[in-house]
Amino acid sequence: MAELTITREDTDARHGRYVARMAGIDAEAELTLTRHGPDRISADHTGAPDALRGTGAAGALVEAMVADARKSGFRIVPLCSYVAARYARHPDWADAFATAPGERA
Repeated sequence: MAELTITREDTDARHGRYVARMAGIDAEAELTLTRHGPDRISADHTGAPDALRGTGAAGALVEAMVADARKSGFRIVPLCSYVAARYARHPDWADAFATAPGERA
């Protein structure tokens, strides 16, 4: 299977997204975000088209956001149900989130 490429794109001063692309597939998965100050970012929505389902793209997007949170010092507010579910399975990510695993934002 081809390798996923994850990038972060800013769409404006408050909004952005993480995007997953795979060579040879004309589709992209995304995790949209909103900045709520210098140290809070909400994970708003994760979506993957049929062409990328089963590739691990959605999970890789969440992992990229967690890695960026740790590196850059912001905390994630998991508004997206997919992100919240992944976090519930990874309590070791607590340092990157603004809520406890399973806690509603």
